[in-house]
Amino acid sequence: MERILLLEDGTYFSGQAFGALKEVSGELIFTTGMTGYQETITDPSYFGQLITFTYPMIGNYGITADNNESVAPSCKAVIVKEWARRPSNWRSQMNLDEFLKQHEIPGLAGIDTRALTHKIREQGAMKAAIIAVDADRDQALAELKAEPALKDHVASVSTKTPYPNPNTGRRVVVVDFGLKHSILRALSERHCSVTVVPYDTDAQTILALKPDGVMLSNGPGDPKDLPAVLDMIREIQEQVPIFGICLGHQLFALANGADTYKMKFGHRGVNHPVREIATGRIDFTSQNHGYAVAKDSIDPEKLIITHVEINDGTVEGLKHRHYPAFTVQYHPDAAPGPHDALHLFDDFMAMIDARKEH
Repeated sequence: MERILLLEDGTYFSGQAFGALKEVSGELIFTTGMTGYQETITDPSYFGQLITFTYPMIGNYGITADNNESVAPSCKAVIVKEWARRPSNWRSQMNLDEFLKQHEIPGLAGIDTRALTHKIREQGAMKAAIIAVDADRDQALAELKAEPALKDHVASVSTKTPYPNPNTGRRVVVVDFGLKHSILRALSERHCSVTVVPYDTDAQTILALKPDGVMLSNGPGDPKDLPAVLDMIREIQEQVPIFGICLGHQLFALANGADTYKMKFGHRGVNHPVREIATGRIDFTSQNHGYAVAKDSIDPEKLIITHVEINDGTVEGLKHRHYPAFTVQYHPDAAPGPHDALHLFDDFMAMIDARKEH
């Protein structure tokens, strides 16, 4: 069945529907990964977004439950050039179409995703809608332009109640702003006894759990929508080591007086080169963010810039001058993506141990 992808600027693309047959709207973005489509679709940081995959064939190795990064995906739609109807992989449990139908997410195929990506790069991320081919496009465009921006991204994907992932090692509290399962796996591999708490948990409640360290997770949306979180971070960082990832990095920056801004089209993919300033080491990283920390807003008396993105010079890592706390804009948990930065979890363990000895 033919469907229309209608963009906020009035441009439209015709394609063939797959997945759930429904009309949706949201922010249109693109990601450049060749693989890792299931991890991308199930990453809570894509909440409310229509994901355009630049790689021309998506779904060729099917779907397996082991690759999910959340219990259920929260993106709005999947846009592809072509989806693989007959995946080839002994682990595959279903194809992409079946997976999207299971979670009531529409897909659109037959789209020139390279042309679409070029438009997003030139004009920036924008609102878009998938509509019926016979819909009144003028009316649909007017409704799309009038549609208010989504709010409460984090509240929609964060856990509502605390839950444990027990083990025998260091006690780590993870503040869930839109947590990927790969972060829990990385901590579990290091024998951490983890408690995951909702995004709006206060510092007193977290400290009552007697953590050796606190992680600030990834998540969707504008970090400035979470002002209440900043007091928690300021109080925690004075008492417990902190490691922040993606949205956690941005919130840590805001809590320490820096500013953030919305990027034109963001960083989304698994091939972003990042330089560690102190050593010159270059890691290829997995990234998924539409906001960044403003470099000129960082107070050098509080924070040190530790990493920068090679292509555009954006801030990719921070460290506090006075407290045991560091953050990165990218995803060292690497799902999907290269494992270059997995060592940061070991650095976090070392920071916890050093604080204990102190």
